[in-house]
Amino acid sequence: MIACYFFLLELDKELPDVEQLQHVQYQTPLLIFSQDNLLIAQFGEKHSIPLPIEKIPAQQVNAFLAAEDDRFYQHNGVDFKGLLRASTQLIITGKKLQGGSTITMQVTRNFLLSNEKTYLRKLKEIMLAMKIEQRFSKNQILELYLNKIYLGQRAYGVAAAAKTYYGKDINNLNLSQYAMIAGLPKAPSIFNPISDPKRALERRNYILHRMLELQYINITDYKLAVAEPDNAALQTVNVELYAPYIAEMVRQEIVNKYGEDAYTLGLKVHTTIPSNLQIAADHALQQGLHEYDERHGYRGIVRKNSAHPSPLANGSIGDCKQAMITELNFNTITAKLVDGTKLSIPRKNTLWAQPESPRNDKNSFLEVNDSIWVRQLIDNSWALTQIPAAEAAFVALNPHNGAILALSGGFDFLHSKYNRAVQSKRQPGSGFKPFLYTAALEKGFTLASIINDAPIVIEDPSQENDWRPENYSRRFLGPIPLRVALRESINLASIRLLQEVGITDTIATAMRFGFDKEQLPNTMSLALGSGYASPLKMAEAFAVFANGGFAIKSYLIERIEDHNGNLLFQANPEIICSDCPADKAQPNTPPRVITEKVNFLMNSLLRDVVQRGTATQAKQLGRNDLAGKTGTTNEQRDAWFNGFSADFVASAWLGFDNSASLGQGETGGKAALPIWISFMKTALSGLPEKPLIPPSGIVSAFINPEDGLLSRPNSKTGIWEFFSEETVPTTFSASRPEIKTSDPEMDSEETLF
Repeated sequence: MIACYFFLLELDKELPDVEQLQHVQYQTPLLIFSQDNLLIAQFGEKHSIPLPIEKIPAQQVNAFLAAEDDRFYQHNGVDFKGLLRASTQLIITGKKLQGGSTITMQVTRNFLLSNEKTYLRKLKEIMLAMKIEQRFSKNQILELYLNKIYLGQRAYGVAAAAKTYYGKDINNLNLSQYAMIAGLPKAPSIFNPISDPKRALERRNYILHRMLELQYINITDYKLAVAEPDNAALQTVNVELYAPYIAEMVRQEIVNKYGEDAYTLGLKVHTTIPSNLQIAADHALQQGLHEYDERHGYRGIVRKNSAHPSPLANGSIGDCKQAMITELNFNTITAKLVDGTKLSIPRKNTLWAQPESPRNDKNSFLEVNDSIWVRQLIDNSWALTQIPAAEAAFVALNPHNGAILALSGGFDFLHSKYNRAVQSKRQPGSGFKPFLYTAALEKGFTLASIINDAPIVIEDPSQENDWRPENYSRRFLGPIPLRVALRESINLASIRLLQEVGITDTIATAMRFGFDKEQLPNTMSLALGSGYASPLKMAEAFAVFANGGFAIKSYLIERIEDHNGNLLFQANPEIICSDCPADKAQPNTPPRVITEKVNFLMNSLLRDVVQRGTATQAKQLGRNDLAGKTGTTNEQRDAWFNGFSADFVASAWLGFDNSASLGQGETGGKAALPIWISFMKTALSGLPEKPLIPPSGIVSAFINPEDGLLSRPNSKTGIWEFFSEETVPTTFSASRPEIKTSDPEMDSEETLF
């Protein structure tokens, strides 16, 4: 006996401290939400939803007591009757059978000990159970157990099991479902309603009978519950806002911050993304890709007809769904989706794909049993479609604090996880020109300064041949003002402007907008945007023009909470202070990188691009406060539009991942601008226009656009132009203005080389 006493005394020293249970951290998944609290994604293999004991339904508790420990409220942590029964079975059969473990002992095993099956561990379990009963109340112990117990299918705890098997909150389950969940701890894989419904049902009914015997339910309840068919089905996470590119960006940032524990800490991450803007961005991007793709013809069906067509894969890509044609006639195609849904495609929604043919049967290029792609249009009609061969990306920011408001990195995340909005390095083309023109204004140029649009040869000793850049239209306008040069995106004028401003000063200006030096080539092709940038970087840079001249930093995570809702992190972005004195630094205000006057002049130029230049398609939005710049690179490999209003700045890009040509005429104004317009239609809905108000130091003068000098008041061809007061012309023109303009449709875009 003395030896036994000292053995137990030494063993007691090895036991973990039960006080650990005061600070239990349940392994709950990482949850990501939109700004308006819609679930975007869940990450983590273990699914747990901890609840206080008072929020767990009484009949769920009773079902577990009936199944696992009906004397829970009578014993002191150890059910010696149960242990004696298990010991007797061991002596009789020679096998260690499961049994004798109380709920308190299961808590010790789940929280404090390993799952190894040894006599020593069982002894530790008994000793710890008695300690736990002395330290904690029965309800506290029960709460730990019901929130921690493994219930199969990666569900830990009763609330998670209710969601996993029935897709409901635990308060909305019925008696038979409570019993089904209570039957899982004994053998979560054997008595599982998903993997073995028959055995699970037997276990459920056994527990219902035990509840009847223990008078937790009456005979009527029992009969109804036993007769209830089980409808358990593995539930997918109820994502409320599908934004996988956003989800992956957040996941990476959180894992970098918290390590692999991020998947089990129960963190709740709230992003800056309003759901309506993200939905608008995704729709705009997909629609823009379809419009481009349909201009270049139908590439054919998914699978040709067969006498015994194989079942369609259960898949969709982006907004495209696979279907099989069941009937064809002149006006309609009848098809069936993978889930059996029947649909009709009117002939007008197939015209884009029809080959030129003298045959009368306009649908002759299709046959019954062909597998095709279809999509639902905004009017709810169905259309023949195909997976776009090109890709696109879109980003929208709040220009005043850098909050990301919408982001889409491609047509479909599951089709391609490459996030083009953030990871891509594409030439911005003429989208870079505003930064060159900003540098020019800072050097004393005016919007009326004359630049010659004429052929030019650039000698480059590192190249075999000299560089002979061209305008997109292959025409020359001669001497033109800066306003016309940017508005109509004239290449040769921009190259000459770079020669006068200087590459070094232009790069320095661009770096103030957030570009890195390695993104900017130290050659004359810089004038045409031959560096590289992502859509996110372009949006950040154009935000400077939108917010009055300040360099902001984009951010995506608004706040992080722990599983109890306690605040762990709150974003504190630098915010524009438009009313603060320019000569005094303000706390938490981003740096001013261009003056108010230069910013106003650039806004005037970029608004002109929309009103009269390469982006006039945006006038369909019916506003005068929109500004931006199109961009197209050599051989139409990239199509861009970077634009803004007072409240939003957004960048749209479209191109091929392998940098193949988009095709003749596929400029930024044609391929990318429609994406921007579609998004802005939603974003600007209900918002009033904001006029462009000249700051102090800006004056307007009546000038001759041919030479930029003052024009006589009675001149019929003079124009009004804005100037910084120190650069306003003081002499009158001696010539008659005959300024040339180009056709925006012809000179709408540019080529690099």
